[in-house]
Amino acid sequence: MGAHTTPVFVVLISANSEWQAVLDILVPVQVLSSPLGDWFITKIGQHKVVFFHSGWGKTRSAAATQYTINHWQPDLVINLGTCGGLEGHAVLGETLLVTRTVMYDVYERMGDSNRAIDYYRSELDTTWIGNDLPPATRRAAIASADQDIDFQNFSILTEDFGVPAADWESAAIAWTLKVNQVPGLILRSVSDVISPTGSETDGNHALWRSRVKVVMEKSLQNLAFYLDKFTNAI
Repeated sequence: MGAHTTPVFVVLISANSEWQAVLDILVPVQVLSSPLGDWFITKIGQHKVVFFHSGWGKTRSAAATQYTINHWQPDLVINLGTCGGLEGHAVLGETLLVTRTVMYDVYERMGDSNRAIDYYRSELDTTWIGNDLPPATRRAAIASADQDIDFQNFSILTEDFGVPAADWESAAIAWTLKVNQVPGLILRSVSDVISPTGSETDGNHALWRSRVKVVMEKSLQNLAFYLDKFTNAI
């Protein structure tokens, strides 16, 4: 990283309920609109931060990530949100500091499926953070697909892909950051747990929504820690 006294930070918020929680917690003075999502600027600790509603799913996440890169030329793009944890591999309420991402809904039937999956794998450098992490936070890989976790994919996720959790957006965001060579930070907190036989939030969106504000409040409380770490590292 080169010398940069005032880094530009963009925080992407994916799901609608996650975005609403951020609005309720931070109460921005003004929210502006763009073709790819609403946004506002506020201060987190000593840092000015753009918050952008990048939306749910891989398509809008990738497009919104590219839009924010083009529009603000950020030094660091951050994604805060929730994920589904896999029983025995993740704990309700813990936060995963994402180091690797994979898209597990990529299917290549005419050629090498593993090669197609590998194309969208990404790694995120988190060495600048060090090892002294906020409570209940650990480094981990995560998988993404345009779907909530199907409990029937439990063994595929834990054994074939070796991840403790999955979401809808992280892999698309990480891949877009990789091809643009923009540093990224993805923090996903486990809001629900999936077992090999079922998911507690299947058909129960209200349960997930009830946990979102707690998750997002914790993530926002810890955000200044990461912004300070990044600023000190450049």
